[in-house]
Amino acid sequence: MTGDGTAAGQGPDLPPGQRPAGRWLASHYGKVPQVDGERWRLTVRGATADGGLTVLDRSLLARMEFVEVAAALHCVDRHSVTGLRWGGVRLADVVAAAPPEEGAHHVLLAASRGYSSAVLLEDLLAPDALLATHVDGQPLTREHGWPARVVLPHLYGFKAPKWIAEISYHHTAQQGYWEARGWHPRGRVALEERWAHQG
Repeated sequence: MTGDGTAAGQGPDLPPGQRPAGRWLASHYGKVPQVDGERWRLTVRGATADGGLTVLDRSLLARMEFVEVAAALHCVDRHSVTGLRWGGVRLADVVAAAPPEEGAHHVLLAASRGYSSAVLLEDLLAPDALLATHVDGQPLTREHGWPARVVLPHLYGFKAPKWIAEISYHHTAQQGYWEARGWHPRGRVALEERWAHQG
């Protein structure tokens, strides 16, 4: 333990079990997709309130309020990248523009190249949950998710896909790439929800 009561290697502002990363390394499933930022679209489908699908392009998102959120990125392998300032639109605003039908509390977030993650609707409605296009005042690089990535600071990074392409609403729990491989279905950082066997 250090003098301030934190575990050795863990900063005082880090959640339990996390240690600071030396630098922000890109981590992802598969190769970096070559997404055309001008043609990029976000599709919202599944159990939607109107029964159809909504396609949001960059011009529609540009009409939403651009906000910045200071939040660390916490990896399930126990390292955290701190001091990041994300910029984008609130996912709550995206949900408001294309809402689910009543009772559809489960969401599958799908990215380019087949990656997906399962979250709850309430995770998207968190005040610091973003559809991010910028970090530290600059557009995201391709390696870090350009043209858009999900940022869910209260969940581990595997829950927040880069190169996000689709949001789908469901009435039952879903499994994304890592959930199907034994990782936790919720992934809350503060509770160290890393593995499915934790319940």
